Amino acid sequence: MSAFDIEQTQWGTHDVFVLRDAKHGRCARVARRGANLVSLEQTVDGVTHALVDGYRDADELVRCPSSRSAIMAPFANRIADARYTFDDKTYDMQPGVDAQRGIRHGFVRMVDFDVARQHVSDDSVGITFTTSVIRPDAFPGYPFAIDLTIGYTLDAQGLSLTVSMRNVGDTAAPCFFGWHPYFRLDSEVDTWELQVPARQLVRTSPELLPLPGAEAFQALDQAPQALDFRQAKPIGATKIDNAYADLVRDADGRVRTRLRDPRSGLRISMWQEHGVVLVFSADTVSRDVRRSVALEPMESLSNAFNRADCFDAIRLEAGAERVFRCGVEIDRP
Repeated sequence: MSAFDIEQTQWGTHDVFVLRDAKHGRCARVARRGANLVSLEQTVDGVTHALVDGYRDADELVRCPSSRSAIMAPFANRIADARYTFDDKTYDMQPGVDAQRGIRHGFVRMVDFDVARQHVSDDSVGITFTTSVIRPDAFPGYPFAIDLTIGYTLDAQGLSLTVSMRNVGDTAAPCFFGWHPYFRLDSEVDTWELQVPARQLVRTSPELLPLPGAEAFQALDQAPQALDFRQAKPIGATKIDNAYADLVRDADGRVRTRLRDPRSGLRISMWQEHGVVLVFSADTVSRDVRRSVALEPMESLSNAFNRADCFDAIRLEAGAERVFRCGVEIDRP
């Protein structure tokens, strides 16, 4: 009999799928709304640790405060002034809006995805969600057609995501993926040890937009020491809302950003194969300030639609597909 199983439950009016790994004491809950990771739990010596600081209830799942565990597509984080230019044409994502312009985190946080597949085997359990909601007439300023697929798999290493974006339109489209999970451990954030394997810090404006061109990239040797986490160290009182670039891969090709609780010895590693990672110490969230840390794997920079140096990362030709993989490894003490 397999140690893995999947169960469908309800959270208010929303479908939630519970993925379990009895052998390793793990459980992940994923909602159909937004293909959102509601929770991730690890049991150690009879004690269950809630590792994801997700939405508290079904109402939050609808309202999406702080974009907890949000799937960000077809763009991640901010687009400056909600305008961008692609193939010599300028698009306005907030037509008719003159004040307080701003758009971020894509279009699918409040979408009810379709369930394409469920699987259970001797060594894993998983579920795959799809949506075709991103179409030319669906969202202002984005006249492109993208099929989005989100696959979650729970196995001996932890939880992994395989994300596919396919351009089903007739022209090239700008698009890239990001994920916005908040992680928590059992002690205070200031004591957690953070390690970010990067060579560069992304410098931003007061609006948290990367600076133009090469100005955006600062070697960590020259960056503020408090934001240099190349070697694991306690977060302390440092406020972090920064992306890191020029990521360093481990021998298996994965980049691992790590959080460790020195009190319990429990460690999580957010991995990705390429892109940038944004770290946010949750100092400005709407609730539970500085009770968790967001580790956000992204294919490209915030405001990438407006950056020539991100052109190759975001351009998807008609008929082409791009895949991004990331996930969470869990190391028990």
